[in-house]
Amino acid sequence: MKTEAATRGSGAALASLIIRAEGMLAAIPQSLPLLALRLALAIPFFKSGVTKWDGFLTLSSGARFLFEQEFKLHIFGSEIPYPFPLAMATAAGIAELILPMLLILGLATRFAALGLLLMTAIIQLTIPDGWANFHLPWAAMALALVVFGGGRIAVDALVMPGRK
Repeated sequence: MKTEAATRGSGAALASLIIRAEGMLAAIPQSLPLLALRLALAIPFFKSGVTKWDGFLTLSSGARFLFEQEFKLHIFGSEIPYPFPLAMATAAGIAELILPMLLILGLATRFAALGLLLMTAIIQLTIPDGWANFHLPWAAMALALVVFGGGRIAVDALVMPGRK
């Protein structure tokens, strides 16, 4: 009888501890993980964008080569060359610099995240093997930011009071 009561008592104590710990975790302001998501998504895209340039609006030879020779869209089992490869490289290079900066600032967060989500879809079509390690986490982060916005630690919160 004593061991049964002690087991119930320790079970209740453990449940109470779990409830208190969960309450403390739930008290973390939503803006902190949203800020972390913004940074985590912005960094790899920004780093990639920097590699595409050799100066102001001068595409690097590496970016030119990749978009003209290497990158193919994998659609329905076919490998289709990028249409207008230099225009695509330029657009990608610009977007990979501007959209991450908007995310870091938390300015037009939902739209910047949507742009990176669309870029991730194109990257997935270009490099299908990267879905598990890169594209799926990027898409999940971007989708969360599209849905929840940038949070209170963002310029969006200053520009549009009352919005998250």
